[in-house]
Amino acid sequence: MENQGKFLIVKEKADREIVYNQPAGHWEKNETLIEATIRETLEETAYQFIPQGIVGIYQWTVPGTLKTYLRTCLYGYTSNHFPEQALDDGIIGAQWMSRQELADNPQSLRSPMVLKCIDDYLAGKRYPLSILNSLD
Repeated sequence: MENQGKFLIVKEKADREIVYNQPAGHWEKNETLIEATIRETLEETAYQFIPQGIVGIYQWTVPGTLKTYLRTCLYGYTSNHFPEQALDDGIIGAQWMSRQELADNPQSLRSPMVLKCIDDYLAGKRYPLSILNSLD
């Protein structure tokens, strides 16, 4: 989610460190990817997210481990903000940050996927939501 050159970023505690990440989370049973994205964004940022399309799909393995992440990066816009809403455990807060602010502190990013998603978005990579298909 980009607004006037800034991106909605989550400040969170992960593995005993404070890091920055895009809203992300786990997919729940009987939920589409789009529904999961909307729910997770609301739970982690208190912003209602309206997806418009997909930037890309990213795979990253944490160095020195077997832990691999698969991220689908959606783009869209936010509508309502509910500042009184409690955020998920581990989430310190949400803030709007520029790409440069994030790039200035790469050690504070949860993963290299954070900047890669932003760079691909800024490069104009866009795919329609219609490439997602649920057979449930």
